[in-house]
Amino acid sequence: MANLNGFEGIHEECGVFGVYANSECNVATTTYYGLYALQHRGQESCGIVVNDDGLFRDYKDVGLVNDVFTPQVMSDLGLGNMAVGHVRYGTTGNGGRINAQPVVVRHIKGSMALAHNGNLVNSSELRQNLELMGSIFHMTSDTEVISYVITKERLETGSIEEALAAAMYKLKGAYSLVIMSPTKLIAARDENGFRPLCYGVRESDGAYIVASESCALDAVGAKFVRDLDPGEIVVFDKNGPRSIRDHCEKKPCKFCIFEYIYFARPDSVIDGDCVHEARVRAGACLAKKHPVDADIIIGVPDSGLDAAIGFSRESGIPNSIGFIKNKYIGRTFINPGQAAREDKVRIKLNPISSVVKDKRVVIIDDSIVRGTTSQRIVQLVRDAGAKEVHMRISSPPFLNPCYYGTDIDSRENLIANHHSVDEIAKIIGADSLGYLDMDDLGELAPNKHKCDFCSACFDGNYATMVPTSDKNRFEQKISENPEKAQKSYKN
Repeated sequence: MANLNGFEGIHEECGVFGVYANSECNVATTTYYGLYALQHRGQESCGIVVNDDGLFRDYKDVGLVNDVFTPQVMSDLGLGNMAVGHVRYGTTGNGGRINAQPVVVRHIKGSMALAHNGNLVNSSELRQNLELMGSIFHMTSDTEVISYVITKERLETGSIEEALAAAMYKLKGAYSLVIMSPTKLIAARDENGFRPLCYGVRESDGAYIVASESCALDAVGAKFVRDLDPGEIVVFDKNGPRSIRDHCEKKPCKFCIFEYIYFARPDSVIDGDCVHEARVRAGACLAKKHPVDADIIIGVPDSGLDAAIGFSRESGIPNSIGFIKNKYIGRTFINPGQAAREDKVRIKLNPISSVVKDKRVVIIDDSIVRGTTSQRIVQLVRDAGAKEVHMRISSPPFLNPCYYGTDIDSRENLIANHHSVDEIAKIIGADSLGYLDMDDLGELAPNKHKCDFCSACFDGNYATMVPTSDKNRFEQKISENPEKAQKSYKN
């Protein structure tokens, strides 16, 4: 539900960030501002690791960036020439400080810090094999699995980039990585390119910046250079950037379409397409396919606002600010329990009664998962005096779980699997309901000619193997009770 989707089960991605400078400077502050710009991708925990001439100093904790990184913490992180950072909302493993990233590994050949966005589909198999070889796990997410696989390869190769290239043959699924060794910063993207990753350069000091989204480059004064290609490894060291393309063009590109619909910030540009414009196009497509006689268009903050602009332009119906969002409350999916989530709907969103009273209103939102949040939003607008309430959704219906980093975990919990569009409209209390058509997904990002989209959550066409039901149950058990799950899986 725009940025309220957590009520219903869509959890954020993670955000990764890295900086390589030619000399010692305040890389921690640069990383802080970069993570601040990526805060929308994860609000559960965050962390920064600074490299000071091979010495790693790190701090990570549960909470938002500006709460975790106090002036004292920033002072303790100190100066350096490299840093990696991460903001997290977990899609596998439980929450808490134990799963905060970046992961730091110290081994016989040196140290490594790793930040990861995505989800592996073979994490359970890799973890079991590593445990049988003596590896001891402290986290319940697949990021530690990735770090161990790379470390194992590092013990048998001559460089960290060789180790990563070898590890990528074993890693299946979605991963955008930023890795730091004592002398190098490395960025890598999985062969399908599920998740975004780009880099830029700051002209003021020549520092190279790696980030999940281009908005983080803007935040630290860096000029966008390019997106990493699927399967590409880029190494940043004293000689500048160097591309390793051994894994490129090995598999079809399957970039997550939901990045354009919901996850990415509107001011980010991904593979040549502005996210804001993609959402405006989605709104225009909705207006063409699902027109409605109405007096006013209102978007649900935040990602519904852009689609509302497109719907208004195409339909000619005026667009207005219809909801006031409380910006001083954490995203509602942080709070467990449906009752707590629902209580926060009214706290976080409040309709402007003078805008909707006695009007035929069209609400634009990005998705419906279980339907409970949509129901409460529709009711809020009716309570504010709307004469009619029509709902338009800038994505197709969710029908399948996602295994690549979006926490859509069960077909059973998806309302579209059990009800028709007309039935869903009645359940949420809307006078009518319309979804974006599957055929219109390709219209969202017309410049993305090199890459097809992953839309498996809508159509079930997965680009990789998917975990078996047993593995799914294992991951669920880990989330609910890590110690018990580990014991039962080994047995």
